[in-house]
Amino acid sequence: MRFFEGCTALITGASSGLGEEFARELAPVAEKLVLVARRGEHLDALKADLENRHTNVRVFVYVMDLTRENQTRDFVEWLEREKIRINFLVNNAGMGDRGPFATGDWTKIHDMLELNIVALTRLTHHLLPMLLEGGRGAVLNVSSIAGLIPLPHMSVYAATKAYVNSFSDGLRMELRDTGISVTAVLPGPVETEFGQVASRGTGEPEWKTPDDLTLPAAEVVRSALSAVAADKARVIPGWKLVLLMGIAVALPLGILRAVLQRKAR
Repeated sequence: MRFFEGCTALITGASSGLGEEFARELAPVAEKLVLVARRGEHLDALKADLENRHTNVRVFVYVMDLTRENQTRDFVEWLEREKIRINFLVNNAGMGDRGPFATGDWTKIHDMLELNIVALTRLTHHLLPMLLEGGRGAVLNVSSIAGLIPLPHMSVYAATKAYVNSFSDGLRMELRDTGISVTAVLPGPVETEFGQVASRGTGEPEWKTPDDLTLPAAEVVRSALSAVAADKARVIPGWKLVLLMGIAVALPLGILRAVLQRKAR
């Protein structure tokens, strides 16, 4: 964790799950943490706990809906007024949807596209000049192994994460000689509330993953931070998932489609 000593980190979706865990892992070494989410009461409780445990860190909370462009602009202006210079951006906020695309709720699908793609891209675009001015920093995008393959019953979610993977790689190449690194972490199933939010609860078919592939949030976060410190482009936490996805992406697409189609029935 020496790489992150004295950093000022911005974490989106920090009120629970991976976002909360990123905050807990960084708090012992960071100088400042800026925690962003929609649920203010969760952020306030996390801030109080972190500052009680770690006297070295100052924790700021900012309640906002990342999908609202005007709120993003207001947030960046707030950072400038408070003279908070971000040098580690953790784009963690995201959501999923499980079930057939044809019967999906359009509002939820639209919100997923806005949060997973547009909000992540917009916030990175707004904050990148700040990171570049500092001359050293990092961007960590929380993606998913779903972005490596097409997934029936999670087709839109998988497509949004394919975007995150591609965007991260392209941006990393652009910034290669600037002192700013870009890393994507591609978790599989994680012990968070993501599954509850993604589930429709309607009894429709959903994409199921084996329980033995599910990892604790702390393990995923530690893998992600280690990858950032080592300046890696991508990391898939968990050796089982690394092996499984290595096989999946090596298969001819026609065979992969046939396998996934059968599994989805």
